[in-house]
Amino acid sequence: MIILLVEDEVDLAELTIEFLDSENIDCDYANNGQQAIQLIKDHSYDAIVLDINLPQKNGFDVCQEIRDQGISTPCLMLTARDSLDDRLEGFKRGTDDYMIKPFAMEELCARLHALYRRSHPSSSAPMIIIGNLSINISTREAARNNRTLELTPIGWRLLQLLAQSSPSIVSRNQLEDHGWPHEDVSKDAFKMQLYRLRQQLSQQGESALLHTIRGVGFCLKELT
Repeated sequence: MIILLVEDEVDLAELTIEFLDSENIDCDYANNGQQAIQLIKDHSYDAIVLDINLPQKNGFDVCQEIRDQGISTPCLMLTARDSLDDRLEGFKRGTDDYMIKPFAMEELCARLHALYRRSHPSSSAPMIIIGNLSINISTREAARNNRTLELTPIGWRLLQLLAQSSPSIVSRNQLEDHGWPHEDVSKDAFKMQLYRLRQQLSQQGESALLHTIRGVGFCLKELT
């Protein structure tokens, strides 16, 4: 799962990102409303965690604007504004959930998973099987021959795209956009991540699953 956290309190944002990362939830971050809207337009998120009292554009207006543009990404407003009027205003503007500060990180995580399940009703625990490789998209876990793959966040994003596209070929540009959504990546860094992913996918005695199609891209499949 990848979410956008929109919060202008830097210390709180850092703590939240650190906790969610430990729960295998990737976070992009915006500290004002205008930046949040641009990121939401440019990228696809599983959920948005949105403060209300933001610089440049408040959370109510952010939520209203993305809904007016047809963006249906689940939204959770996370704010110290605890009056009934504020909560009703949030739902009126299009939020899916509303949580009051201070809050428990564990509850935030649980609510995000609930939002994800509601927005993915047919794939609450999607499994992709490629030969003896199993990949659980919801839990971000992958295993081969009962061996758990140890993946970095970038490695996981690359594997996810390859697995969901399998056995079709994925271009290098597609992998770069998915693995590094907000930054340019050097040739060496790309090669290193692909090397590490290959090492995790195929260890001693195991057949190769990640294949390079020269001049075209990469594919994840079991050769017969």
